[in-house]
Amino acid sequence: MRIKDGFALQELCDEHIIVAYGQKNIDFSHIISLNESATLLWKWAEGKDFDAEGMAGVLAQHYEVDKGTALRDVEQMLEKWNSLNLIEGYRICKKS
Repeated sequence: MRIKDGFALQELCDEHIIVAYGQKNIDFSHIISLNESATLLWKWAEGKDFDAEGMAGVLAQHYEVDKGTALRDVEQMLEKWNSLNLIEGYRICKKS
């Protein structure tokens, strides 16, 4: 997976938001605000290929949470990022 071109993380009044740049990405109908953990993961993923397991490892290490919990949280976040069209190459394989 990768973060799509045309999106950047910005800090505005102590909030971290995703902004679109470039003509094709202009849409002022909503602002995407990230919490602390999502900001950490966005910064970690910028400019490289990544997967849910790698992100879960970052969360588990940074927040001292077990990897299973971190993976569930990452999967939910990636589903949201995908629905907002922020990432490409999204596919998640849920284990039964």
